[in-house]
Amino acid sequence: MRRIAWVLAAFLAAAVPAHAQVFSPKTFELANGLQVVVVENHRAPVVVQMVWYKAGAADEVQGKSGIAHFLEHLMFKGTKDVPPGEFSRRVARLGGRDNAFTGWDYTAYFQNVASDRLESVMQLEADRMANLVLSEAEVTPERDVIVEERRQVVDQRPAAKLREQTSAALFVNHPYGRPIIGWEHEMQGLTRQDALDWYARWYAPNNAMLVIAGDVSAEAVRVLAERYYGPIPRKAIPQRVRAQEPPPLAARRVELRDPRVRQPSWSRSWLAPSHAAAFGGVGADQTDALDLAAELLGGAASSRLVRALVHDKSLATGIAASYDPTSLDPTSFTVSASPRPGVDVAALESAIEAVLRDTLAAGFGDAEVAQAKTRLADSAILVRDSAQAGARAFGAAFATGRDVAYVESWPARLAAVTTAQVNAALRAILSSEAHVTSVLLPKPGS
Repeated sequence: MRRIAWVLAAFLAAAVPAHAQVFSPKTFELANGLQVVVVENHRAPVVVQMVWYKAGAADEVQGKSGIAHFLEHLMFKGTKDVPPGEFSRRVARLGGRDNAFTGWDYTAYFQNVASDRLESVMQLEADRMANLVLSEAEVTPERDVIVEERRQVVDQRPAAKLREQTSAALFVNHPYGRPIIGWEHEMQGLTRQDALDWYARWYAPNNAMLVIAGDVSAEAVRVLAERYYGPIPRKAIPQRVRAQEPPPLAARRVELRDPRVRQPSWSRSWLAPSHAAAFGGVGADQTDALDLAAELLGGAASSRLVRALVHDKSLATGIAASYDPTSLDPTSFTVSASPRPGVDVAALESAIEAVLRDTLAAGFGDAEVAQAKTRLADSAILVRDSAQAGARAFGAAFATGRDVAYVESWPARLAAVTTAQVNAALRAILSSEAHVTSVLLPKPGS
């Protein structure tokens, strides 16, 4: 669904192993600054077109939360040549499907079509890059739509409410602490002019990447890109200036009780570096080591936490460690779990802390690290044939300060990580007491 922006962003995070693939793309840049990446995949006569803009929820002006996501909706309202609502209908008539998603660092739009229909969707996408038309009659109802969306996918879902509050506690100053969809009281005040200002500020070829993946040739894409995107003039794009996070000084705890909760859950998040930003003395060059650390802690049935707490002690129905370095500013490293029925969350928390202490003290061994590298490489192979996986990998890297070479170098970087680097990176992150613990519980008597 086009509406659930952060769910698609989470899918992107889950698809990080796709970055391990050497997609062997061809790249070029148009005279107006549009970056173009072509990933040829001739297994099926289909193609995906994606346009990524370096503008997301973290770039919003204070008090206007949700405007990036709101404009994502409004981009489907049409131009002078494409009437409101006609964009998706035309894609459907071509036998394709289209969608869009918003993250903290980017907004992206895509179409999946048969490869001989690429020119038609390229013409449509280029048109709305420069010629969006909005009327009050279209903006006001769509604002009601996003407000209702928030009520359905956040306010009515206890786990989503807790995630939102956790982010706000983890990022006390950085805009990553704001929800991508926005706070409702600010969403209610978004206007047509706010949307047009956002569009004028960020939507330009020199602030975008076009990724074409599938049954195409780079030569054919260049011709079409020059024809449809080439005439769009470049703009002066403002610098992305964001308030940064101060050093965290204390542990924080967020607890939510709700009568709708049937399965309690527990998580703990630490601030961590991204591939573009260091944090807390841990450099961006240690993100590959942290990727491996997350895999070793909670990425497989043989990982430390899963083996100890799911299989050996039967305290949890599931447990995982997650880390996504694909962000422009610092990110988080998270351990999450759900207790088995009858197991107290506090008991599970103590058991997790014990495993983490033992892991930090003893470290991982060479054999464990080698196995984790193999698992990550194998998981990447499984998604290599997906045209969309390659398009997402390159688009997300572009929007968060990295380039094609960074994506392509993933296998070499992974192979070069040492056991000592994995242990050092994990200790640097998890040794800090400045973390946020989140607990979701049923309401007493519910």
